[in-house]
Amino acid sequence: MAITRRALMKRGAMALVGTAAIPSFLTRAVMAQATTAMPNHKKLVVIFQRGAADGLNIVIPHAEPSYFQMRPTIAIPQGQLIELDGFFGLHPAMASLKPLWDQKHLAIIHAVGSPDMTRSHFDAQDFMESGTPGFKATEDGWLNRALQAEDETHRVRETPFRAVALSAQMPRTLQGRVPAIALNNLRDFQLRGGGSGADSANASFEAIYAQTVDTALRGTGQETFEAVRMLKATDPNRYMPAPGANYPRGAFGDSMKQIAQLLKANLGVEAAFADIGGWDHHQNEGSVNGQLAERLREFSQSLSAFWTDMGTQAEDVVVVTMSEFGRTARENGTRGTDHGHANVMFVMGGPVQGGRVYGRWPGLAPEQLNEGRDLTVTTDFRQVLGETAYKQVGARDMNLIFPNANMGSQRFLNILRG
Repeated sequence: MAITRRALMKRGAMALVGTAAIPSFLTRAVMAQATTAMPNHKKLVVIFQRGAADGLNIVIPHAEPSYFQMRPTIAIPQGQLIELDGFFGLHPAMASLKPLWDQKHLAIIHAVGSPDMTRSHFDAQDFMESGTPGFKATEDGWLNRALQAEDETHRVRETPFRAVALSAQMPRTLQGRVPAIALNNLRDFQLRGGGSGADSANASFEAIYAQTVDTALRGTGQETFEAVRMLKATDPNRYMPAPGANYPRGAFGDSMKQIAQLLKANLGVEAAFADIGGWDHHQNEGSVNGQLAERLREFSQSLSAFWTDMGTQAEDVVVVTMSEFGRTARENGTRGTDHGHANVMFVMGGPVQGGRVYGRWPGLAPEQLNEGRDLTVTTDFRQVLGETAYKQVGARDMNLIFPNANMGSQRFLNILRG
């Protein structure tokens, strides 16, 4: 497929393409003139597991006797988990990720979470996406600020596809001064305005840009429309993943496949975001099989397929996952788990120093639990995100990304090389 990248090497960016109204689009187009992208090929993909995933049944501390005592019906039996290091094991539904662990391209951080003690899904997700736990007035997301921090030290080529979210609305993570794109899927990628259809919307926008006397804005607009046409020209319906990249059916698998397509199309994507819901298992969570197992199967197979699909380009990609908080150490009376505190994060990619579980394990003895019920947080989630921003995005101003957090590089866990 013959695709020119001329427009993508110039100025221009778009925000909320597919969902934006005209005034918002014009405002962001003006701001787009300062947008830049990394001078290398590094890319960061952020995944949010919405609903508070049960980290204790995802990465199982099977050497802890308390684990089995507190979860008599939902614990993963010793003989059925995937052994990792003699202390921790992986849920059997995540078998597709074991090869990446063995190849040291997958790292795990356990007992990680937010210093804020809220058990509200809404507040906890907002705090993690904003990167300011306990402070609700933050207007932008940590990943957008990471791109802003990168702009302070790098001046490189520009692209309207610098930051992309595969979601119906712009996620909190990417909201902010750096323009970004949010779209449900590539097949529906278009500009929507006040007309009767996509063609009338595109025509009205092009007319507005053609009439403007601001030559810089006019250039931004024309390049934006060319970028839209170029992306449409890739014909998402005909995209063929690499051999062996078997994405599972479902929204998350589709999102990861489309992120791979965007990255492989060389459109200048530097940061991408996707989420996967369905982790709030208060009842009938299941053990080896059940609700959690089904979620984990789609989750892990999607990540594994993405890794395979990226081929040699995977060496420049880092994927980081998170969930707003974990679950209670003890199962409840309905064979589920309630809102907890510490959780587990995964970091996958070429630069990852994987094959190990990072963080200090606090223990599951009753006296070691947070408030007598939860796994205790020993690693601030911002230590993990901060390292990915520093080493993968190239951001240096940690105080801009995580204000008042004292998140210097000395607090990184050294999960990534470099």
